[in-house]
Amino acid sequence: MLADLHNHSCLSPCGSLDMSPCVLAETAAEKKIEILALTDHNSSLNCPAFDYHCKRVGIIPLYGMEVTTQEEIHVVTLFTVLEAAMTFSEYIYSIITPFLNNPEKTGDQVYVDYDDDIIGEVEYFLPNAADISVNTIGLKAQEFNGIVIPAHIDRPAFSMTSQLGVVVQGPWAAMECVRIPPLSIFGNLASPLLDTYNYPLITGSDAHYIEHIGRRPFSLDITAEELLPDGPESSADIAALKAALDRRPRE
Repeated sequence: MLADLHNHSCLSPCGSLDMSPCVLAETAAEKKIEILALTDHNSSLNCPAFDYHCKRVGIIPLYGMEVTTQEEIHVVTLFTVLEAAMTFSEYIYSIITPFLNNPEKTGDQVYVDYDDDIIGEVEYFLPNAADISVNTIGLKAQEFNGIVIPAHIDRPAFSMTSQLGVVVQGPWAAMECVRIPPLSIFGNLASPLLDTYNYPLITGSDAHYIEHIGRRPFSLDITAEELLPDGPESSADIAALKAALDRRPRE
């Protein structure tokens, strides 16, 4: 199945207001993506509308957010149950730096209903760091039956390597790369590849604009029946998702 586990909506201030959950789901369906996640910065408030539209167009939805840790490392957290994602979202919002958003300078942070009508705007600037370390985020997400994937580890900003100089080990379900194999951001010709400790590797679109949707999907060795053992209207099985990610290439 074709999957894309890193996407933003109009809730993320660095993205386009045109990126509604409806547009994200419909565009992804046009590009034959079968498993799709919404991962706005530090919030899952657009996931209810996203859930509705994914199921409407026949996509299996995953819910989550791109958490910014204390170290300003971006980490994708994913849940198969919408309610778990929403509860975790409330927790992360309670511990982000309480810096007010200025829409004119930093962008809008709106969440919408099924009809794309704005129902609210988030007060604090969402990309700010949350008061949780990279060493803690994985275990915390597991308390909510979620999985954690360090984002764009081979990018020179907001990645493990940009902030710490190396990839660090943890309870990661996979490592997200801009390209596979991931190259060192430091350009060391003696060791151009990152040491990813044999974790499974995936790519992600990190879509902020409509033209970004589906630009870096990846394949998962799983069937819809395996991912949804209780039927098409049920939540995806987290253990099956983990197992499929574990079968991804590691170099």
